[in-house]
Amino acid sequence: MLMIATPLFILLISTWLTPHKRLWEVISAQSLAIAILATSWFCTKGTSTLNSYFIIDEISSPLLVLTCWLTAPTLIASQSKLIKEPISRQRAFIFTIIMLQTTTLLAFMVDNMMLFFIMFESTMIPTLIIITRWGAQKERMLAGTYLLFYTLFGSMALLTALLFFYENFGTLSMSLIKESPIEYYSPTNALAWWAACFLAFLVKMPLYGVHLWLPKAHVEAPIAGSMILAGTLLKLGGYGILRIAVLMNDSFTSMAAPLIVFSLLGVLLSAALCTRQTDLKSLIAFSSVSHMGLVIAASMVKTDWSIAGAMILMISHGLISSALFCLANTSYERTNTRTLMLLQGTQIIFPLAAAWWLMATLLNMALPPSPNFIGEISILTSLFQWSNFTLVITGLSIIFTTSYSLYLFWSSQREQIPSHIKLMMPTQSREHILFALHIIPALLLSLNPGLLF
Repeated sequence: MLMIATPLFILLISTWLTPHKRLWEVISAQSLAIAILATSWFCTKGTSTLNSYFIIDEISSPLLVLTCWLTAPTLIASQSKLIKEPISRQRAFIFTIIMLQTTTLLAFMVDNMMLFFIMFESTMIPTLIIITRWGAQKERMLAGTYLLFYTLFGSMALLTALLFFYENFGTLSMSLIKESPIEYYSPTNALAWWAACFLAFLVKMPLYGVHLWLPKAHVEAPIAGSMILAGTLLKLGGYGILRIAVLMNDSFTSMAAPLIVFSLLGVLLSAALCTRQTDLKSLIAFSSVSHMGLVIAASMVKTDWSIAGAMILMISHGLISSALFCLANTSYERTNTRTLMLLQGTQIIFPLAAAWWLMATLLNMALPPSPNFIGEISILTSLFQWSNFTLVITGLSIIFTTSYSLYLFWSSQREQIPSHIKLMMPTQSREHILFALHIIPALLLSLNPGLLF
């Protein structure tokens, strides 16, 4: 833990002490160094106990690496907009981003469920600051209100369930609960506790039906907010579901059946909604809802294949969705619009950027042998074993996913070029490095997906 904690502390101090002329270069280089050090967590086998409060195991280690890896691209993507602001605001922005990533890391490492709840809620404060302070759109305060109330609504139920659990069983340590079986007083108590625990995580994922805060937050947030939301914060919900699902005994399987069906219907409906979007960021946000629905269903099935598939899909989605938001931001910075109809034809002007768009959309629609494909095929196999009828819903979802991915690429890159975008600044080396930091790791994972199993 000291291997990462010490560089993180130095990074926080450097935010305020680095000369302003070299601020972004120094902070980005330090973030990349931390990301490279964090890749050693892929070698974690079993459970590594750091102390009585922090552990690292096969569930948390890939998400820890993803969180550290996305810090540097988040800062690089924000540089072009923030460089025009006063230096004090630039330092405050960088400090907020690093604090958000630090609280996310702590949430993935804690062993005590109450500490996890505290870290889980702590991530909301920097997120609200980023959206409401640095969001450029007029409805950013409304987006912050949506995020606050949706999250708190689910979190109150989770807090109540944890307090009830501690009162009856005397511990909130995940390691102890996993080793000893838990007997519940009655089916009613068990069902209430199960629903209360999962509600906060289903809102955070989000499950279709409690997802309205996510498209609003993505559209109003700056590029850093969108990248962190898609890359790491949604994974907190998936991590919580996987943790609680592992602690549950098999008696909860029958309770999960309605949720599995509803989440699969959410996958289908959100994928269908993507094909009707005209706003670029809104389309990418709804695609996140679709992918996370599969993760929810896989976590409820609770087989080895489904949990491995959920983990691979979360990591792959974190990289690819963040890359799509970066690509959308490069178009927005040059045209000041996110309307797909006004962005068409840019492949002629930016052929290399169009190549990045093509790779990102192909990875997003799970083209073999991408990690998205490996994760989805593992999940679909587990769901088919659970019930043959899931094949109908998942088959339709795959068709819609392919449709909106091709629609996204065709609408933003092909067609006749409009006259108003013929004179635009070319893409910069900084932007190509940014895209490479997302796409290349995803391609490398497709060569060795066993790192995430």
